[in-house]
Amino acid sequence: MTSPKLSAPLDQGVLSSTPAATVALKAVEPVSTAPARKRAPRRSTPLTIAMLAVLAYFLLPLFWLLIASTKSTQDLFNSFGLWFSHAPQLLTNIRATFAQDDGVFAHWLLNTVIYAGVSSLGAALLAAAGGYGFAKFRFRGDRAAFNLVLGAVMVPTTALAIPTYLLFAQAGLVNTPWAVILPSLVNPFGLYLMRIYAQDAVPDSLLEAARIDGAGEARIFFRIVLRLLGPGLVTVLLFTLVATWNNYFLPLIMLNDPDLYPVTVGLSSWAAQAQNGGAGSSSDMLALVVTGSMLSIIPLVVAFLLLQRYWQSGLAAGGVKQ
Repeated sequence: MTSPKLSAPLDQGVLSSTPAATVALKAVEPVSTAPARKRAPRRSTPLTIAMLAVLAYFLLPLFWLLIASTKSTQDLFNSFGLWFSHAPQLLTNIRATFAQDDGVFAHWLLNTVIYAGVSSLGAALLAAAGGYGFAKFRFRGDRAAFNLVLGAVMVPTTALAIPTYLLFAQAGLVNTPWAVILPSLVNPFGLYLMRIYAQDAVPDSLLEAARIDGAGEARIFFRIVLRLLGPGLVTVLLFTLVATWNNYFLPLIMLNDPDLYPVTVGLSSWAAQAQNGGAGSSSDMLALVVTGSMLSIIPLVVAFLLLQRYWQSGLAAGGVKQ
């Protein structure tokens, strides 16, 4: 038999006369909705000192570069390194840098933008395609191939510079822009990163739904997968951009024409002139090298500021499982 339904609420006074009812009433009492007091963040003096030391380690060279770019060559040696001289001349140094050797610095900067831009976009796209393939497709020898990629991550790029030069010399690509761009497209770490990222960022159910709707693999990759891999793409793009922008050894051995130099090799040639120079324009060459170094980091800072929101959005991806 089922117990009859109560037509009216029971009197709390009656219920409170039994111990079981008292416990039940306490269990359904409204809980206070007052906001809980937040705990004060724990502070560690040794950790704070260590973080300040790391911050100074990374920012002091940049601060010195900004200060030194406002000085003449004479003031670089006669004034305190971490403060301005009595006669700052930043604009004069910038004008002299762009005017030196008929404006070759601007040409070097443009070469660097082309090399780094094409290399970073191509490397990010190839890494996304390879990482997606390793993550979502199974084929014979896939594990061996991926282990080969992991082994390639451990090989330093400088060890491959001479074999790359010999290979490109046989192909007739030495002293061309392709000698800098093509080796930069190969990014084993980027492929490894995209494989790990695609494993969780691209749902298998979404791929199956697209295939059922009749979409081909190329359309799925370019219309669906690339959008899901956006934060990972930006990460690989930034890493490759910085690596190619700061690359010195590969362009040094691949390029002989000064008109093809990136800014790293070009400033190195100016520094060599400053070391071997005497009177005349070469006596001020060191100030131009410092100013050119300061100008060369501005595009990288701008790139990070423009892309950081896409990069930061991907740092927490996969941190919470649904």
